[in-house]
Amino acid sequence: MDISDVWRKGDWAAFFGLFTNNLTNLLTMMGLLLFVVGLPKEFVMGQVVPAFGLAVMCASIFYAWFAYKLKKETGRDDVTALPSGPSAPSIFTVTFLVIMPVYHSTQDAAFAIQIALVWCFVEAMILLVGSFFGDTIRRIVPRTVLLSCLAGLGLTLLALNPMLQAFSTPVVSFVVLGIIFINWFGKKPLFPKIPTGLLLIIVGTALAWLFGLQSPDAIIASLSDAGFNPPQFHIDSFIQGLPHALPYLASAVPLGLANYVFDLENIESADAAGDSYPTRKIMMVNGCASMLGAFMGNPFPVTVYVGHAAYKEMGASIGYTLFNGVIMFFVCLLGLGALLLSLIPGAAIAPILVYIGIVTANQVVRETPKLEVPAIFVCLFPWIGYWALSLFKNTLATAGTNAQEVGIEALAAKGIYYQGMVGLGNGAPLASLLWGCMVVFAINNTPLRAVVAALVAAGLALVGFIHANGVGFAQPESMMFVYSYLMMATLFGVKHFYNLKESASEPVSQPQPITPATKATEAV
Repeated sequence: MDISDVWRKGDWAAFFGLFTNNLTNLLTMMGLLLFVVGLPKEFVMGQVVPAFGLAVMCASIFYAWFAYKLKKETGRDDVTALPSGPSAPSIFTVTFLVIMPVYHSTQDAAFAIQIALVWCFVEAMILLVGSFFGDTIRRIVPRTVLLSCLAGLGLTLLALNPMLQAFSTPVVSFVVLGIIFINWFGKKPLFPKIPTGLLLIIVGTALAWLFGLQSPDAIIASLSDAGFNPPQFHIDSFIQGLPHALPYLASAVPLGLANYVFDLENIESADAAGDSYPTRKIMMVNGCASMLGAFMGNPFPVTVYVGHAAYKEMGASIGYTLFNGVIMFFVCLLGLGALLLSLIPGAAIAPILVYIGIVTANQVVRETPKLEVPAIFVCLFPWIGYWALSLFKNTLATAGTNAQEVGIEALAAKGIYYQGMVGLGNGAPLASLLWGCMVVFAINNTPLRAVVAALVAAGLALVGFIHANGVGFAQPESMMFVYSYLMMATLFGVKHFYNLKESASEPVSQPQPITPATKATEAV
């Protein structure tokens, strides 16, 4: 195998983009476990972090292998591997819904992680079982919807917060954004001999140190976290957590379904960009890598990352994913995450994530038929609601209060429709998918399919997978959504029968009698 088979100039830029995204999630996970939950540092750094890196590396190796096989089978030189990393929503969900309440009630870190490992295993099983239906779902759900949902995820969760971060430190981020506009959006790059990703990191880091945004003290403090911590088997911990995990598994099912949808959307995005990967094998790799991570002590599943289209536009090949997985593993193995971010500022990284989010959203604009364009914007609404809800709840929590204490009516009087944010934002991945389906089916005049989508939405609302604060059967706040979806299903059903009646009333064209003149015309 020649190095040119797996590495091209564009892999440098793609590597820095993917690696910084992975590194940010790693440090977020470490910060939550250490400073929010309060788990012992030796426990987090010695067990969870190394297994976290191992799971990411395993998925990355397989993604690179699939890309290499595709390259050899097609003879193409422009194949781009899928990006891999930890599931960011799962980091928050398993931390706040599983690890934190168990640890705070028992003060037993090992017991809290044991239950979380079972939670991760359930998510992995959903991916494994779902892998047998992935291609079928991709055929049923319109491409416009899958790509639109991914655009919502890319703009809100991947790009919007980094853009806010960019405007918090404009002396660094604006110049980095300017280089992105010139080199990645434009046709004539600045300093073309230097990989753009490397150029962004160098310029952003230099500006941050020049304006005093980075501190040597942070480097010294981060060195205390460094050390060799190899991953070890924790199957016994997993088995011990089985009998106690059931009350905490309710959140695993909806989030597992959401991760399943993420994978489908990202695989569809790669296919739209020209790289067709086997859905079943990709999802099985995610499930198996997540299971391996759980058996080694990591409670956070891995997934296909957003951004394949962006990395392809950077000119990436296969090496960026493989290199990212290997480097992530060694960073976790040696405890170097905090050291890297003490050297490289977040303000230099954030614009790269903004670019990935923009290109992800731009892909759906290019691939969507003109008639189906309204579906793009409908799919965005649940993601915007999710982002607004998360931001608002975090703001109130920082102030030591919540929406109920402030008062729902008082908020509404100020134009803050909290109940609407709860309904729109909760279950955004699934809600975005279903609403997009209903819009496309309505546009294309296939109302019977829209009936099915509305009925599925009613079923998910009934059990609290969408539009509710938590899972539960027939919760009072969920039932109004159930009734509303049933009425929508009825509406689409009426349209279906109206179409049938209209077709039946149309006059059937009678065959014309064959005359000598007709025969002469047909002969001509």
